[in-house]
Amino acid sequence: MKIISFLMLLVVSTSSFAQASRIVEKKKINWKDYNGLYENYEAGEFSEKFHFLEHVDMYEITYLSDGLKIQAFAAIPNKGETHPVIVYNRGGNRDFGALQLFRGRYKLPVAFIFSQMASEGYVVIGCNYRGSGSSEGEDEFGGGDVNDVLNLIEVLDEIPEADTDNIGMYGWSRGSMMTYLAMSKSDKIKAAVTGAGQSDLTSIDRAKMETGVYAELIPNYWENKEEELKKRSAIYFADKFKKDVPLLMLHGNADWRVKSSNSLKLAMELDELRIPYRLKIYEGGSHNLRAFRADVDKEALDWFAKYLKADRSIPKMEYQGN
Repeated sequence: MKIISFLMLLVVSTSSFAQASRIVEKKKINWKDYNGLYENYEAGEFSEKFHFLEHVDMYEITYLSDGLKIQAFAAIPNKGETHPVIVYNRGGNRDFGALQLFRGRYKLPVAFIFSQMASEGYVVIGCNYRGSGSSEGEDEFGGGDVNDVLNLIEVLDEIPEADTDNIGMYGWSRGSMMTYLAMSKSDKIKAAVTGAGQSDLTSIDRAKMETGVYAELIPNYWENKEEELKKRSAIYFADKFKKDVPLLMLHGNADWRVKSSNSLKLAMELDELRIPYRLKIYEGGSHNLRAFRADVDKEALDWFAKYLKADRSIPKMEYQGN
């Protein structure tokens, strides 16, 4: 009888472990499988652009989020140590701005962007939200897809190289909205950086954005327009941000896609709430801040180094001085 009880306990324990695992598949990228991509680059251009790959291993990961199989990519330093983490939230919607290994029309080349950050000593990971790339489900533009980001944080427990006590989050454009939503729901984020972030979706400057994105993706949009847009607008839920999570916001004041007033509005809310932040506006900067890319990369990496690596104390936000 004791043997039977032991076996039943073993089965239950094994079953519980299997259910706890979120990763369905983790596949290391073998660059020899991508010989065809070299044809897209001039002689020497590939090795020059992707030299960061010498220092990192790239993986494609499939994990579970609300029962859906979600596609993610990770860049992990090949030093065999644990490293702080940067969770990268992509911009765009559906397949516009989706993550893919190398460059493609309206795609984000993670082999370059992720490996560049990972070479600085970070585990870098990001997903294609449901309904994009190879991910199952439907994009709700800040609805249920936010769980794909929150569940990706949980996936880090299954990556031995990830220092889960030091997790940063980096989002650009729509990815900034996803970052703000995650910051309001998770207590595992230690520092955050956003670029061209939309914090007030209720202020609609582009009619095509409403008809071609909001109305098509947000469930029951026309019936609950104001409520649904406020759910996705950080200026209405900034009070849910943790007061010990410093936020760096980067924006160009010539950005026609997302006006810099979005970051200015959120800065005012954070200032009122006494939440640590830094805002940098680039004069004449576009949506992707391409003309300022070197400075943008330095600002972001310095921010994460300060709060994830150096464990710098959070700035004192109480009013002070003479």
